Amino acid sequence: MNKSKLFAVLTLGLGIVALAFFLIKLLWAWTIPDLFPGAVKEGLVAAEISWLTSFKLALFFGLLTGAVKANSK
Repeated sequence: MNKSKLFAVLTLGLGIVALAFFLIKLLWAWTIPDLFPGAVKEGLVAAEISWLTSFKLALFFGLLTGAVKANSK
């Protein structure tokens, strides 16, 4: 693989990761307070999550997707 193709793949991968972080963080803040208003009000569920938590969720979803695809073969 030449350097320009490697750079393009890495850039695309980083872009997808950044988009995943943003979407998880945005969707959490948009849906969770509406789904669980009482739990958010009492502090049982966070209304917003940090970037680190968003990374952990993206990692979990990626591993879960990989495991499902590996078992389907």
